[in-house]
Amino acid sequence: MTAYLITGASIVGGEVADLLVDNGEIVAVGTNLDTPAEVETIDADGLIALPGLVDLHTHLREPGREDAETVRTGTRAAAMGGFTAVFAMANTDPVADTAGVVEQVWRLGRESGYADVYPIGAVTVGRQGTQLAELGAMADSAARVRVFSDDGDCVWDAALMRRALEYVKAFGGVIAQHAQEPRLTQGAQMNEGALSGVLGLTGWPSVAEEAIIARDILLNAHVGSKLHICHLSTKGSVEIVRAAKKRGFEVTAEVTPHHLLLTEDLAASYNPVYKVNPPLRTKEDVEAVREGLADGTIDIVATDHAPHPVEDKDCEWSAAAFGMLGLETALSVVQHAMIDTKLMTWAEVADRMSYRPAVIGQAPEHGQPLEAGAPANLVLVDPSAERTVVSQESASLSRNTPFDGMTLPGKVVATFLRGTPTVLGGKLAR
Repeated sequence: MTAYLITGASIVGGEVADLLVDNGEIVAVGTNLDTPAEVETIDADGLIALPGLVDLHTHLREPGREDAETVRTGTRAAAMGGFTAVFAMANTDPVADTAGVVEQVWRLGRESGYADVYPIGAVTVGRQGTQLAELGAMADSAARVRVFSDDGDCVWDAALMRRALEYVKAFGGVIAQHAQEPRLTQGAQMNEGALSGVLGLTGWPSVAEEAIIARDILLNAHVGSKLHICHLSTKGSVEIVRAAKKRGFEVTAEVTPHHLLLTEDLAASYNPVYKVNPPLRTKEDVEAVREGLADGTIDIVATDHAPHPVEDKDCEWSAAAFGMLGLETALSVVQHAMIDTKLMTWAEVADRMSYRPAVIGQAPEHGQPLEAGAPANLVLVDPSAERTVVSQESASLSRNTPFDGMTLPGKVVATFLRGTPTVLGGKLAR
């Protein structure tokens, strides 16, 4: 394994120091470091060093939809975005609701070598919402699943949700809820409001998200388990979570990069690339989730990377699939929405995109400070760079990025997974 001396990097946007990486770990941080006789030097002047990013919400599609994404292509996209670990959602085909399927995804991740893959197990059999899946078996499997979600569908039955929260307490698991009351969102196509009426598209009301979040926070307070809210998107949801935390209730929440930047106005184009679940919301909602992320009400940024083949997006709005790509643009969008607006610092970005998601997902090798003895999972970012997003250049198999043609700040220059570069010079290392 090659040793690397990274010189002159700004550690999480603060002090400038050198980092010596060898044998899979950070050996030393400082100046005038003693280095091995054979070491490769990387000039990081002007670059920011962050711990490798961790995405708690990724769709890798394998098994079953390898036409949209595979574990290999998805983790290549992750590496290009600065991620060293991703949590793969369970809505595959077959559904990841058994030990066998989650172990398959876990092994594919180990073989890819671009990012560690932590499978998320389904809460219910087939994600049908009627019977608990094999939660204990998945937890005991080689994949050691600790996060469970029916993402794409809500666990709408309160009694079943309570049982799931009770069950995972035995091994410290987490239930990650896709908060969407199905009876309030039948046929929903975009955010409910004046614009949905003008466009003639069925609306997805904010209360459909907020009602489930409020219910589940109360259920979890009763049970005393671990609840995580996926892709929170409304001002009301932020207020509910903020109030719950002030009362001491245990709940964590995530926001996607696209909900930090894009608004419902884009639906007026009828371009299905902007069709997503939950939908793009109002400017007021965007401002609220930014504030919630900045003050810690929202714990993390998670991409909800949702690749789709061209035919599932290149069609009329009503027939198009929900979802957007997110892994390769996440850090740039966060820089644009949160850093360049002075709402957050780089140290806080490291907290929301590395430290906290690793803790919630229970990935101990990730999300550690850049200090001697830590695993060498890190990313070097050029904050002064600008790039225009070109969908055809994506490392993903899919092209459904809502940022195509947009100029965004920041560029990932290098990503290291346990001391091995997956990205160097802004390009995949192998």
